[in-house]
Amino acid sequence: MIDLYYWSTPNGHKITLFLEEAGVPYTLIPVNIAKGEQFAPEYLRISPNSRIPAIIDREPEDGGEPVSVFESGAILLYLAEKFARFLPQALRAQVAAKEWLFWQVAGLGPVAAQNQHFNRYAPERIPYAIERYAKETHRLYGVLNTRLQGREFIAGEYSIADMATYPWIVPHQPQGQNLDDFSNLKRWFDAIARRPATVRAYERSKEVNPSAEVTEESRKILFGQTAATLKT
Repeated sequence: MIDLYYWSTPNGHKITLFLEEAGVPYTLIPVNIAKGEQFAPEYLRISPNSRIPAIIDREPEDGGEPVSVFESGAILLYLAEKFARFLPQALRAQVAAKEWLFWQVAGLGPVAAQNQHFNRYAPERIPYAIERYAKETHRLYGVLNTRLQGREFIAGEYSIADMATYPWIVPHQPQGQNLDDFSNLKRWFDAIARRPATVRAYERSKEVNPSAEVTEESRKILFGQTAATLKT
């Protein structure tokens, strides 16, 4: 049994995508980041960076005590290796899946997040920041579009690389991107959106957080953090 500490963000969706695809039993434990629940001492013991998602594997392979994992990329790798699913076995395909997983974690995710922040959440509009992140997001979409030329999925077969990347393409409109500009990416995106497990994963999101509204109070919690926030 997997305990998934979750909120309805792209990084949270990555893990529900895997668990729904793999048919793994899991308990979804909401962590309302707009209310600051990610800073609770008991959660920081699992996820010291105070971010979601995190998991606890109650039945680790070594038969020992439960194992906790934080950081979405690390969680996807852990689950893929534990269940031998969605990580290609062939050497070169496996290398590709890991490369593109880290491309998302280190590139697309942070850039797209800053894009959306300066477009939607910043208290003042800063044209340079908006343009900077919109252009870099556009470049990264182009990188992915090129990768998908002649490929159904990022590493050939559906893998954790696709699961990591798809949720960050879902908000393409707030990111100022038009999928019609990226024919390969659009084909890939539409194919994943139609997968039954994808539909189920996003339905779980609606159950947990039917409204994604950011209030002034939640804005302070989400974007006003310092090291002092993590003191317990």
